[in-house]
Amino acid sequence: MPSLAEMNGSLHIHNFYIEKLKAKLEQFFENDPDLAMLLENVAAILSEHAADLAEDIDDMECDQS
Repeated sequence: MPSLAEMNGSLHIHNFYIEKLKAKLEQFFENDPDLAMLLENVAAILSEHAADLAEDIDDMECDQS
């Protein structure tokens, strides 16, 4: 099982790429709506995984208290 620091790092990376995808989504929305939809779907999947990571981090922090 990854350490708390590794999980926090992973969460930070997820959030970084979610923001990058959302910025690109806005750029491509008018010119290539299919690509924009794909980027939106990837961002949604990453967001779900980030939410799961955040829950796991909270659980680990509670266990360590």
